[in-house]
Amino acid sequence: MERSKQRRIYLAVEFILFFFGIPMFLLLEGDLLHPSSVLLPLLAFVFLLLHYFTNFRWSELWHFPVKWGTVIKHLVVAFIVSLFMMAWVYLFDRGNLFNLPAGNWRVWLLLSTLYPVFSASVQEIIFRTFIFRRYEGVLGNQQTIILISAIAFSFAHIFYFHFVSLLLTFVLGLYLSWLYARFRSVLFTAFLHSLYGNMIFTIGMGHYFWIDMFNWI
Repeated sequence: MERSKQRRIYLAVEFILFFFGIPMFLLLEGDLLHPSSVLLPLLAFVFLLLHYFTNFRWSELWHFPVKWGTVIKHLVVAFIVSLFMMAWVYLFDRGNLFNLPAGNWRVWLLLSTLYPVFSASVQEIIFRTFIFRRYEGVLGNQQTIILISAIAFSFAHIFYFHFVSLLLTFVLGLYLSWLYARFRSVLFTAFLHSLYGNMIFTIGMGHYFWIDMFNWI
């Protein structure tokens, strides 16, 4: 019992340092490190923890048990969400509608190509696979781990200095965590994460998630 309690305390401290300490450090020391520069080192560390302290298998990265009918349903949801996002930008921030593709289509095209591999997929491994594998056994309750994953995902975007970033990532985090809990497919959640991210950068809300985006358009 004592050993179990110590493990819970250790994992709680680890979680706080990892998912709240690092974002706070980047927020306070933004001139020292660009937020995107820590993703790949964090991924390497996460893989070490997954490999040595969980029953993670590399085959999980391409596990895709989702039926195509389900994929299509979620694509329809994404399309409907994109219409609402376009309407919101058009009504309240019209000057930024399609700002990145219109301002610099080459940067937009490069971002759309690299974002799924070097950002969305990395984030999904960290905030879905790692959190579920590392902490679900301690928490037990699936609703709790879904909520915690979403909160951590949202807080990781605190250095963008805008409530829109935090709100959108929290909602998306709940959605992706629920899907991961249901299908255990990081490939599926990474696909949807990539889709929504590229939608945001295309429609005209990318400046909420890219600190110096206007320097490129």
